[in-house]
Amino acid sequence: MNQNLLQGLGMTSQRTRERLVQRLMDQGVSNWEVLDVMRNTPRHIFLDEALSHRAYEDTALPIGFGQTLSQPYIVARMTEILLGAAGSLDKVLEVGTGSGFQTSVLAQLVKQVYSVERIKPLQDKAKQRLRDLGLRNVRFKHSDGGFGWPEVGPFNAILSAAAPQIMPKELLAQLAPNGVLVIPIGGDKQELHLVMRDGDSENFITQVLEPVKFVPLKSGTIDA
Repeated sequence: MNQNLLQGLGMTSQRTRERLVQRLMDQGVSNWEVLDVMRNTPRHIFLDEALSHRAYEDTALPIGFGQTLSQPYIVARMTEILLGAAGSLDKVLEVGTGSGFQTSVLAQLVKQVYSVERIKPLQDKAKQRLRDLGLRNVRFKHSDGGFGWPEVGPFNAILSAAAPQIMPKELLAQLAPNGVLVIPIGGDKQELHLVMRDGDSENFITQVLEPVKFVPLKSGTIDA
């Protein structure tokens, strides 16, 4: 990819990114590793060119198929929560590749990311973007995200970028001992949950963190 495109110009410049990072700090994001990744990841390449000038606004933006590129605050917040709660970050499952932006943030902070997406054209674009960024520690699967990726689990951490109505038992079953799940739950009213597996037991400790708004977690797949 063209180096000027990666670095950005005008509304996608480094100065614009610095302003975004300051807004994240003002909203309470304090993990310096997360802030550095948010500062240095070119969010504008995860959008169609017509919307790229809005990439560093703290808002969700459309990426097609009724899906959105999550608000930068929520990407940073969920990543910060996951890093703070997980004891190990060797294997992380992402439910909902989407544009690939959250994927790219995770890939710079954990050892291996496994990303599941039900809409193949979105995931294909995301794969190319991560290749352009030189991120090689991500494996992709085109499938129904509600089922996770059991054949390569268990996972130290799971992050969901879509909201089911109720807590998915399939994802809880794929948590490693002391593993953590960060996930929005609900319909019209959603709340972000942090779920921690208690050792290797079947007990799970749940914290409700804050109101959020995500696209719903849907079943089935779209090939084209």
